[in-house]
Amino acid sequence: MNFPMPNLLPAYAEIFLLTMTCIVLVVDLFLDDQRRYVTYVLSLLTLAGCAFFTIGIGSIPGPTYTFNNMFVSDLMANVLKLASYIAVAVNMVYSRSYMADRGMLRGEYFSLSLFAMLGMMVMISSNHFLTLYMGLELMSLCLYAMVALNRDSATSTEAAMKYFVLGALASGLLLYGMSMIYGATGSLEMRNIAKILEVGSTNRVVLVFGLVFVVAGVAFKLGVVPFHMWIPDVYQGAPSAVTLFIASAPKLAAFAMAMRLLVNGLIPLAIDWQQMLTLLAVLSMALGNLAAIAQSNIKRMLAYSTISHMGFLLLGMATGVVDGNWLSAAEAYSASMFYAIVYTLTTLAAFGSVLLLSRAGFEAENIEDYKGLNRRSPWFAFIVLVTMFSLAGIPPTVGFYAKLSVLQSAVSAGQVWLAVVAVLFSLIGAFYYLRIVKLMYFDDPVDTAPLAVRLDMSVLLSANGVAILLLGIMPQQLMELCFVAIKSL
Repeated sequence: MNFPMPNLLPAYAEIFLLTMTCIVLVVDLFLDDQRRYVTYVLSLLTLAGCAFFTIGIGSIPGPTYTFNNMFVSDLMANVLKLASYIAVAVNMVYSRSYMADRGMLRGEYFSLSLFAMLGMMVMISSNHFLTLYMGLELMSLCLYAMVALNRDSATSTEAAMKYFVLGALASGLLLYGMSMIYGATGSLEMRNIAKILEVGSTNRVVLVFGLVFVVAGVAFKLGVVPFHMWIPDVYQGAPSAVTLFIASAPKLAAFAMAMRLLVNGLIPLAIDWQQMLTLLAVLSMALGNLAAIAQSNIKRMLAYSTISHMGFLLLGMATGVVDGNWLSAAEAYSASMFYAIVYTLTTLAAFGSVLLLSRAGFEAENIEDYKGLNRRSPWFAFIVLVTMFSLAGIPPTVGFYAKLSVLQSAVSAGQVWLAVVAVLFSLIGAFYYLRIVKLMYFDDPVDTAPLAVRLDMSVLLSANGVAILLLGIMPQQLMELCFVAIKSL
């Protein structure tokens, strides 16, 4: 039998990343700790190369399918991949000093980060249940290992075990849901499933049961209630640099996973999954914001904050189709995409500040560690202030426009009550963000040691904070890019 050679052009970035990750892994074997910067630089150059290929592929008009329609390259995929490259690269720069001080700046950290990035890219470009699941498992297995990277810490090992067990359960639920949908439709390709569902010649009971399991799997990867149990323990137990990684780029991949499954594949069942997402969104905003108030650990507080933000992200996805009308779908889904990118940008700065205050032998994990930061470093206190304002949704930061866009989608869909509930919980959430600001500017510092920050981290964290502010003043370009990306679907 003759099998035609697939078009490799749409997957050049993935092929390059896989090749370079293997090279990084081998090169690191011949390096001692004093020359570990070679692995670090190679990893950053790898991500830059991936960005080069992705931008080149993005110049091709229209979506491109390959590998028997299992892999798709479209504008949404390219935008999310570029955002993921930036997030992972920033994470590596922020983490360098932290990991070096704790003896964890080894090749495993970089290779696991790059392999996780490869899994995210496959998830983002998947057009088939099998490729989506393969990307998800590649990313997840790398994250489990990264959480346990500090082998001498019982807390990290415990967090990794919890993450692994719950992640395996969620993967099983997702796989079971996919199998039920396959049994009802006879297809694993998302475009074909959507066409079959439009005809309506399938067993609806089996479809809805499968949909419930699929939504449960997606909800776990996003970390929304009631599938949130792993987030606080993993965020607190993992090394802060790994927590930063888990909290940023994988959220973009989880959003892409939700879009591919629910919008590309199961849009004819929108009435059913939108009701589920609405319930998950309300529960997440409620529990996330209320539980965060009681936290004294900054990583745990930001973990519950993540749960509430993922609830906000679901607002856009839950209001795209109104009474069978798809006219406002692009606006709603692009609002969620904009929210996902903005959240990733902001959480990089939030956890970056945790790494900024940490040093060898000291973990800046308590809220009290932020006391008097303005006296130690007025500039970095301002960066943290901008970050907290953005997480709270206070203008003129970009977080305000992110929340405003999803609230507008809810109001446009006639779900005014949902927008009111979201605003009320945002007001509650503002308390614990503003508490950090109060500690920085009005309390006396507990730790008076000067901040020893590498130049690369200092410059990048400053640029991160300024970007949050500038995008809040001029959000139109990014919002338009997200709209065009979703519209191309």
